[in-house]
Amino acid sequence: MADTMHALEKNPNWKGRRGPVVLVIMDGVGYGKYEEGDAVKASRMKYLDWFTANCPHTKLKAHGTAVGLPSDDDMGNSEVGHNAMGCGRVFAQGAKLVGESIANGSMFQAATWQKLVKNVKDKNGTLHFIGLVSDGNVHSHIDHLKAMITQASKDGVKKLRVHALLDGRDVDPTSALNYITPLEEFLAGFAGFDYQIASGGGRMYMTMDRYNADWSMVERGWKAHVLGEGRKFESATKAIETYRAEVPGLLDQDMHEFVIEKDGKAVGTIEDGDSVIYFNFRGDRALEMTRAFETPKGGDLPFDRVRVPAVEYAGMMEYDGDAHVPAQYLVNPPSIDRTMGEYLTKTGVKLLAISETQKYGHVTYFFNGNKQGKFDEKLEDYIEVPSDVVPFEQRPWMKCAEITDKVIEAIKSGKYDHIRLNFPNGDMVGHTGVFNAVVCSMEGMDLQLGRLKAAIDEAGGILCLTADHGNSDDMYEHAKDGSVKMDKASGEPKAKTSHSLNPVPGIIYDPEYKGEYDNTKLNDGLGISSWPATLMNLMGYIPPKDYDKSIVNMK
Repeated sequence: MADTMHALEKNPNWKGRRGPVVLVIMDGVGYGKYEEGDAVKASRMKYLDWFTANCPHTKLKAHGTAVGLPSDDDMGNSEVGHNAMGCGRVFAQGAKLVGESIANGSMFQAATWQKLVKNVKDKNGTLHFIGLVSDGNVHSHIDHLKAMITQASKDGVKKLRVHALLDGRDVDPTSALNYITPLEEFLAGFAGFDYQIASGGGRMYMTMDRYNADWSMVERGWKAHVLGEGRKFESATKAIETYRAEVPGLLDQDMHEFVIEKDGKAVGTIEDGDSVIYFNFRGDRALEMTRAFETPKGGDLPFDRVRVPAVEYAGMMEYDGDAHVPAQYLVNPPSIDRTMGEYLTKTGVKLLAISETQKYGHVTYFFNGNKQGKFDEKLEDYIEVPSDVVPFEQRPWMKCAEITDKVIEAIKSGKYDHIRLNFPNGDMVGHTGVFNAVVCSMEGMDLQLGRLKAAIDEAGGILCLTADHGNSDDMYEHAKDGSVKMDKASGEPKAKTSHSLNPVPGIIYDPEYKGEYDNTKLNDGLGISSWPATLMNLMGYIPPKDYDKSIVNMK
C-alpha cells in the first residue's frame, strides 16, 4: 500500500475560506456530442450557463477505463462514478472483474460455483439464473450468462432455467428481441439438456427495485420467477411480440411479467433442492430480491412470499460488503480503501452527505467505497429526503428543492467544512426517454443551483459542480453518421434511455478566491476520480500521494 491511513497534512499556503466546500453532483448531466437530443442544451440553464461562462471549468471523463470499466466503449454509471469520486483512484469494477474471473476460469473453480452445481446434481434439481439480459454492461452482460450456461453443461447440469429481465435503459429501449430470441436459440442448442427461459419482464416493472422504494416490484418478480404466477406464453419471444402488439410504443423496461408454460404448467418454478444465481454484478438492484431468497421462512419481509423454497442461492458478487450480502457469491468485489471520507474524518473534518432516496445510497455507501455506515458518527451527518414513488416523468423536478432547502440550512449553520449532494434529476428522468420531462427536470435543478450560489456567496464558501456520468445530454438515438434515428410508428425521434459516453462538468466557483491556485485554467484530460484530491486542495489539505491528480494547479 502506497499510503497508510493518517490525518491529512495541512497546506501552509492555504489562506482559508469562511464557508464550506460544497460538491454538487448533477447526476446524469454531461456535455452532449449532438445538438439534437441534448436536453441540457435545450433547457434554459441560467445559472449553469453563468457558472460555465464565469468560472474555471474543465471536462472530465466519466466512463470506460476512467472509472474502472473494461473499455472506453462502456458507459459509466452512478455506482462506479460515485466510487471514483469518493476514493480518488480507479479500481477495476464489476464487469471487468467478472469478465476476468470467467476468462481465467477462477469463477468455476471456486467453492460457490462448485457447491451450487453439486446441489442440483445431487438432488436432481434445476439451476436457475435471474438477471438482466442485455449487453449494457452496467448491471450485467449477456456474455457472462452464456459463459455460465456453457460451463453448467460441461459440469453435467441437466436442467437449467433463465428468468430474463428486459433492459431498455442501458441499451436501446425496444431492443429486447435482439437478446431474447438469440438466447432462446442458444439454450435450444444444448442437445440432450433441458435448458429454457422460464419467466421474465421489464426491469422497472419487476424484481429490480432498489433502496426499498417499491417492494411490489420484487413481489411481482417473486410470483413470476419462483411461483410461476403471471400471464402465460409459449415462449419469451411470443410474450414480447404480444405485449408490443397490444401496447404500441411499450418500452422494454416497463413490460409486464411473462411466464412460459407447457401443457398448461409453468416450465420453471423454483423448488426445494434447486440452485439460484442472481447474475447481475451491480448491487443496488440486486439486494431486495437477495433478501427475499435469504430471509428464512416466517421472517420479516414487506410482502408474502407464499412459498419459500429451500435452495442454494448466490449472487454474482457481494452486493453489500459490510452486511455480507449475499451469503454466497461468485466473484469478489473490488476492495476499495482509504476513501476521501475516511481521510477527512481522520483529519477532523465535519461533513454532510445528502440526496433523496433514489441516490442517497450513492452519496453514502458507494461514495464511501461500498461501505455501509459512517467512518465517524460525530463528524458525519447523512440526510435522506424520501423520493416520490411515481413515474419520474410525472414529477421531473423530483426533490431537488427539498434537498437544496436542507443544504442551505446546513451552509448557514456553519457546522460543516464539506457538504456533498446529489441531484438525481438528469439521470432518473433521463432514463424515462421523455424529452420534455428531462428539460423540466434540468430547469428545476438549475433554479436550485442559483439558490446554492446565493448561499455560497453569503457564507464565503466554494461550490464545485460535476456529474457521475452523462444521460440527459443524449436523449435521442443517433446513427453512425450523427443523424437522429426516427421511430417508424410515431414519426418522432427514437428516444434514448441509457447513459451517454460524454464527459461531465468540472466547475469551481470560489467567490472569495485568494490566489492559492491558478483560477484561469483547470487541468484537462482528467477523470472524475480527480475530485477527492481537488476537494482536499480546496479545504487546505495536501492529498495522499497516490490519489489521482487534482483538477486545480496549486501555486
